[in-house]
Parts: sequence; C-alpha cells; structure tokens
Amino acid sequence: MGLHILGKNLWFSILKQNFVETGLLSPPPFHITLELLEKVMKSIDLFKLNGKVAIVTGGGSGLGRAMAMALSEAGAAVAVVDVNEETAQKVKDEISVSGGSSLAIKADVTSISEVNSMVEITVKEYGSLDILVNSAGTSHASLIEKMTLEIWDEVMKVNLTGVMLCCQAAVKQMMRQRRGKIINIASIAGMVIPKPKIFNGGYNYSASKAGVIIFTKRLAVEMAEYGITANCISPGYMRTPLTQKVLKDKKSYKEIINITPLRRLGEPSDLAGAVVFLASEASNFITGHNLVVDGGYTLW
Repeated sequence: MGLHILGKNLWFSILKQNFVETGLLSPPPFHITLELLEKVMKSIDLFKLNGKVAIVTGGGSGLGRAMAMALSEAGAAVAVVDVNEETAQKVKDEISVSGGSSLAIKADVTSISEVNSMVEITVKEYGSLDILVNSAGTSHASLIEKMTLEIWDEVMKVNLTGVMLCCQAAVKQMMRQRRGKIINIASIAGMVIPKPKIFNGGYNYSASKAGVIIFTKRLAVEMAEYGITANCISPGYMRTPLTQKVLKDKKSYKEIINITPLRRLGEPSDLAGAVVFLASEASNFITGHNLVVDGGYTLW
C-alpha cells in the first residue's frame, strides 16, 4: 500500500509510536520527510515475494519447513516437497491457515521422474517457477575403515545427486522464463572439519556438502546469461531432527556452544532471513555465493 494512500500524518504517527516513544530515535526535533519514508518502503519492498512461486525440497520438517514458512510469509506461493507426504501436508496446512498459498508434493529427490513431476505439478498449478530451495538431505556417519559403498552412496545420492536433479529440472523452466533463484542448502561441514569429539566419520556428508558448494558456483556461472542466480546457504549446528543424536551428548553440546562465538545453537528460524534475502530482488546482483549461517563457528 502506497504512502499516498495511507497519508503522511498516519505514517508520522506510526514512526512516533514505534521509534520515538520506544527510544529508538531521539525525540523532536527530528526531520523525516515523505520522500525518506518512500525510500524506506521501497527498500522493504525489495524483500517481498508477492506473486513468486517457490519449491522447497525437504520442506516437511526442520530447516526446510522453516524456510517454506518464511517464503510464504514473504508472499510466495510454496510447493512443499518431501519424501514423507504426511509431513509435507502438515506444512501445507500451516501455510494455508496463515493465509498463504501452498501445495504438498510427495517426491524423492533421487528419482528423475518424481523430480520432473514435482516441477510440472508446480508450474501447472501456478504458471511459473521463480525459486528453488534444495533442502532435502540425510546423514549416515561411518569411520573410513568401516565405510561401505552403500553408506557412502546413500548420502551422496540424496545430498548431491538430488541437488543436481532438482536444479536440472528447475532450470529448464527458469531458462524459458529467463529468470529464477536457486538456493542450495550446503553446510559448514563442507567447509571445515568439525572437531573429532563432536562428530566422527562424516566423510560422505562433508564430501556431499562440499560438492554442493562448488556445484552451485558452476551453476551460477553457466546460468547467469539466463537471468538465473544460484547461491548456497551453509548452516552451522542447528537444532533439527538431523542433529538430535549429537546434541543429546552433553559433552558435544557444551563443546559446540563453547566454540560458537554467539554461544548458542542455531534454530531453523535463523535461516528465515537468509533464504528470503537470496530469494528476493534484494540479492539480484549476488550469485555463486555461500552464505554461512553458523553463529561464528567457522571464524576460528
């Protein structure tokens, strides 16, 4: 809604109540012009996703759920994709209750036919695909001397091959549109080696996430001419179902907190701002970037 519709006096009263009376701005004399207010609102508008269509894989729980909700709250229609149809439906229902538009799609990201169908269903329902968030992932740690090919492939297939397949299906639509935003969820495990006391044997997980980061950089270069950006988010230790086992160990939990400068674990909601930023016009000149959201863990 434009400022000219609401009226200057109303906006001034809002500013007074929210900034002056709360102590965020010094009391008068302060000079805020209508032109300044318009500029502020235009900056905020950069983060809006109204009219955009997003797919979030792994959207039924954990980080995927949080990002699906965030994109919806920013105005996007969201296809919640998960191998577990029940959890995808629950998130769809949450979005619907909040007034958003959503689909629940059951799909295995390692299946070419199911991934292609995921995109087809979304485009058929909404007419386009503007945002892809690849959040589906798994973990199965094993010491190198005990690593089997099955355990290795299990993780690589979901975490890396799944990302490739979803990007492949999505960019075909985005290339036709000549626009799109791809956000691949990597991990700090693809950047640094966690201390052994915290997490042993994550060879396949670390390799898969490092692969996601470099894959995304290559994708960013080759898709740029089509107006498509590709970026990563690398979360640190987050409170999710995937990290429950590590976090239950009191020694490991304490060590993680001690290493993290912000002295806490990440919450799924901590990714909300990051994913909306990378999905929005606010990040139009950013591509091939790996946005680390780890509370400072990798600074050491």
